[in-house]
Order: sequence, then structure tokens, then C-alpha cells
Amino acid sequence: MSRKIVAGQFISQRELIEIIGLPMAAIRALIPRLEAEGLIVTVPQRGLQIAHVDVNLIHNAFQFRLMLESYAMAAFVRDAPDEEIAKLREAHEIVLRQGESEVTPELLRQAQLTDWNFHDRIIDWLANDLVSAAYRTNSIKIRLIRQGEVRIAPQRLLIVMRIHLDIIERMEKRDVESAVQALTEHIMAARNRAMNV
Repeated sequence: MSRKIVAGQFISQRELIEIIGLPMAAIRALIPRLEAEGLIVTVPQRGLQIAHVDVNLIHNAFQFRLMLESYAMAAFVRDAPDEEIAKLREAHEIVLRQGESEVTPELLRQAQLTDWNFHDRIIDWLANDLVSAAYRTNSIKIRLIRQGEVRIAPQRLLIVMRIHLDIIERMEKRDVESAVQALTEHIMAARNRAMNV
């Protein structure tokens, strides 16, 4: 995510060691896992290739995200206590209020954490370690896809917070269908931006 390595790039294990700072044994132990998760491909005589971003990767990653988050959103809206939803609202309102005055680098960092926490909290509500792990891996793929916009851009900060607050309002009303629909639109808009649609 630091952009020292980009999608589609070939890199040797030695270069990876220099960039990441882990010993060779750790890198070699990680390679099979990264391959299994579709983040790299070992190409004989060429090295490791970072996942290439193409239409299929974008489609698959966002479709998988939508499947997981839609299911988790329905469960969250039905079962999460009011206090959980209130915490999400409060975090977003703090960022929104500050963003209406001035968008600082620190506020952008806080907004990004608030954004990620919103989605992660809904997924983690399922209390399913397999789903949470699969979601986190898919999130890495989505960040790889969107390397140019890994972080919330200043001009999108207020938009994202308001979209999330709209979804939170639907959660508060315990309107499962409406909350899932709003989340679907939010994820599909992100997919469309990734595909430059």
C-alpha cells in the first residue's frame, strides 16, 4: 500500500526482503499464502509477480465484498444493540463536523479509520473468523485495485461520511432491506470508480 510495489510488477525475493524488511525465511514462508490468496504469482525465471489488476479482479473482488457485506449488514441491522449503532454514528458525526470546518491530514487519517472500522465492524459482527479473514484478504485486493485512491481524498471525505450516516440512519430504523440496498449502492459506486465507469 506504500506504492513501493505496484500491481503487475515483477520482483525478486531479495528485492522483497529489502522493501519489507523481513528475513528470507519469513518471505519464503509467506509466498505460498500470498499465492493462495491471489496476491502474487510465482513465474519461473522471472520472480514474483504482484497481482495484475484487470476487469476480472475488479469484478470478483467487489462481488465478493458485496456478498459478504450484504449478509453481514442484514445480521447487524437485525441483531446489533442500539449502542453499537450509536458508536458508529458518533464516530462519523465527529469526522463530518470537523470536515465541514477544515480538512487536515490528521482528519483524513481519522476519516479513513472511521470508514474502515464501519465496514470491518459490520463484518466482525458475524463472529466468524473465516469470514473476517476472507474479508480482510479481499480488502487488500481492493486496496491494490484502487492504489490511486487507497485513502479517502479530501473532496470525498464529506461524501463518504454522509453516505455512511445515511446507512446508519437505516440501521437505526432496523430497516434491513433499505440498509442493505444503500450499502449495495455504496459498494457498487466504489466498484464503478475502480473501473472508471
